[in-house]
Amino acid sequence: MQTSGRLSDDAVAKALASIRRFRALCTQLRVGELHVLATAAVRDAANGQDFIAACEAICGVPLRLLSGRDEAMFAALGVVSGIHDPDGIVGDLGGGSLELVDIKGEKIGQGVTLPLGGLALQDTSGQSVKKAERIAAKLVSKVDVLKKGKGRTFYAVGGTWRSLAKLHMAQRGYPLNVMHGYALSGKEIADFCYLVSRQPTDTISRIDVVAESRRPLLAYGALVLEAVVRAAKVDRVVISVTGVREGLLYSLLDEEERATDPLISAARELCLLRSRSPRHGEELIAWTDRFMEVAHLEESGEERRLRHAACLLADIGWRAHPDYRGEQSLNIIAHANFVGVDHPGRAYIALASFYRHEGLLDEFMSPRIRELVGVRLLDRARILGAAMRVAYLVSAAMPGALPRAPLAVEDRRLVLTLSGDLGGLAGERLSNRLRTLGRLVGRDSELRVIP
Repeated sequence: MQTSGRLSDDAVAKALASIRRFRALCTQLRVGELHVLATAAVRDAANGQDFIAACEAICGVPLRLLSGRDEAMFAALGVVSGIHDPDGIVGDLGGGSLELVDIKGEKIGQGVTLPLGGLALQDTSGQSVKKAERIAAKLVSKVDVLKKGKGRTFYAVGGTWRSLAKLHMAQRGYPLNVMHGYALSGKEIADFCYLVSRQPTDTISRIDVVAESRRPLLAYGALVLEAVVRAAKVDRVVISVTGVREGLLYSLLDEEERATDPLISAARELCLLRSRSPRHGEELIAWTDRFMEVAHLEESGEERRLRHAACLLADIGWRAHPDYRGEQSLNIIAHANFVGVDHPGRAYIALASFYRHEGLLDEFMSPRIRELVGVRLLDRARILGAAMRVAYLVSAAMPGALPRAPLAVEDRRLVLTLSGDLGGLAGERLSNRLRTLGRLVGRDSELRVIP
């Protein structure tokens, strides 16, 4: 399209066939509201209007042709919807263009569009990677928004960059098969992109994990990412699977819905679907809130929301065989389709659930999962798992008990008080678990029964 000014006939035919298929799927799914978007290639092509007319005839709804600024805005909103409290630069690499936009929380700057999409760059460079490298470096050097990137995060959106991340994960034997939130230092990803763009694709180690349709553009995507990262001097790069489509959906939400935490919302849904009592999950949050307070365990806002999510997910493995509840819970949480959480956060939540079921033993768990969390989060996962082991002996996963079984600290002793009918729960097993919890937070323990 860049050299001819037109969408090729073969590409149009393939695109329309795909659109017919998706329209048929929408009918099967009884979709009530259909949004059809077009981006850079259609925007710039001489025959773009003909293509739009053909799309509208198939879909039965008007097609929305996004401007470069719209595309950048929706890509940024997609990152807002899927990354907790983002701060950095969003880059969305498509086939026809690259959109760049500064973002901090929900504050989005003006977007910049560059003709550096994989297909466009392949076309303008005459399929010469060396020439493409010079084109990318020249265009990127003129972008003001990248001058604000030093020491911040670059959020990479787009299928080609996801393929690069997938390749990197395969080469290093990464323990999570989860793309969203995968993070690398700026230097590491720039060096990796340098290697990918300068060797024949079929000779790259583990290239089999990249779809064949993506491989021809891999070098072009790599050299663009390298140019952007080096120009911006970002501290790290984070992969986002949420982009323009999710940004559009996010823009349709009301303010109250936008304000909800996507991780906590997802955890509540899974709690509702798989736990014995969703209300117990909420009570466990309040009970551990109190425990963190009386034990004088400081935690950041991010650590607090992770703990709350862990409480909501603590009982999702109860239907599994008792011997496998810890392992199954860990695998479900670590690989769940969550957004709003990074990989160390995933690992923390998964580990807390594992410890809740298996005790504070690591022998049955992959050591690679533990490597994803730092020393502090690993310690907090063990403490939370130990607290859950106390809580579930008291409550049997049913609501109503935990509010009547408060934890307190008296004279450096961690005291669990059981009153009334809860007194019958006292015993050696509960005392042992309370003792373990106390030891983890540097306290003696006491199980107190009040008739």
